[in-house]
Amino acid sequence: MAEEQTLTDLSQLGSAPGVTPQAEAPAEPKLDQWGRAYATGRRKNAVARVWVKPGTGKVTVNGREIEVYFARPVLRMIINQPFGATNRDDQFDVVCTVAGGGLSGQAGAVRHGISRALVNFEPSLRPVLKQGGFLTRDDREVERKKYGKAKARRSFQFSKR
Repeated sequence: MAEEQTLTDLSQLGSAPGVTPQAEAPAEPKLDQWGRAYATGRRKNAVARVWVKPGTGKVTVNGREIEVYFARPVLRMIINQPFGATNRDDQFDVVCTVAGGGLSGQAGAVRHGISRALVNFEPSLRPVLKQGGFLTRDDREVERKKYGKAKARRSFQFSKR
């Protein structure tokens, strides 16, 4: 018959060989040869390629300043949300190229890319950004148009006569 083991006996056994606990090694920053962190952000049909490096807070989108490319203040606010959540305002320069979709989707894609690049640059920021929902890709897409309908769900006007 097998002997009974208590929880204290089991805790003294340790882990299996070759298995390391997750919390031991802190994550390393993923930087390129120029000291930049890269990430891709997506939202709707927009895809943003984002590079983050230490700097003065300058954001460049497709070679233009953020105030020129995203003229609406709401879109600029969306892009700067990850920096506000992590208290890193004006500490990083951002260079990004974004393509596809409209301005709102592009702003969301840039925000997603900035968040992921910040985690690659400074892995300790991951819990704050994850809790704020900045690392989750918003997977909502436009519903396709169906035949027999004016739009995705809108029917043509009905007339009895």
